[in-house]
Amino acid sequence: MVLTKENNKLQHLAIIMDGNGRWATKRGLPRSMGHRKGAEVVKEITRAAGELGIKYLTLYAFSTENWNRSEDEVKTLMGLLRDYLHSDLKEIQENNVRIRFIGERDMLDADISKKMAEIEAETLRNEGMTLCIALSYGSRQEIVSAVKKTAALVKEGDISLNDVDVKLFSDMLYTKGMPDPDLVIRTSGEQRISNYLLWQVAYAEFFFTDVLWPDFNKKILEDIIKDFNARERRYGKA
Repeated sequence: MVLTKENNKLQHLAIIMDGNGRWATKRGLPRSMGHRKGAEVVKEITRAAGELGIKYLTLYAFSTENWNRSEDEVKTLMGLLRDYLHSDLKEIQENNVRIRFIGERDMLDADISKKMAEIEAETLRNEGMTLCIALSYGSRQEIVSAVKKTAALVKEGDISLNDVDVKLFSDMLYTKGMPDPDLVIRTSGEQRISNYLLWQVAYAEFFFTDVLWPDFNKKILEDIIKDFNARERRYGKA
């Protein structure tokens, strides 16, 4: 069956983009080349997701744990990020895509944070797909932050303890206003969540592929979505 907007059940796709460094190493290239190739794939997959009717695409671009990488690699990644924010996202913006960023912004350089805010403001009224980029993101940190915000509201008397429920707490997270992911894809053969959207993926389906992120493409995405469409999601029901 040909996959179309009409027969695609997937509305929110989250991807852990893994394998850029290994892709480059296998080819005798510097790791930065893998990251550059990976950035090109982001554009291709974002475009493909829009064509397939996916409403939300959340990409794990840089984790809080990634700050522990070597100084040279972090510097290279931040340089690539600056290039991406100033050039690669322009095409995506022009396709009526709303762009959001989630993560610990105070860990990023001021010029990067400023550009992120500008892009969010510029695309706020775009009505096409929402591209959410998890940048300097860690789910445990996000949850702790949400707990602190909730506790502060209770302490100040703005809400009572009995007001705290799943909906209220979800609204304290970075992903406020977004539906939970239906499907999480991780590339490169690794089979773990890596501190990614721990609260939000409570009932998500998972798909792990050995394909390295720079080799990921629309055809592979379509095959994975077909697999997802064939699954029965019961949410704890019999």
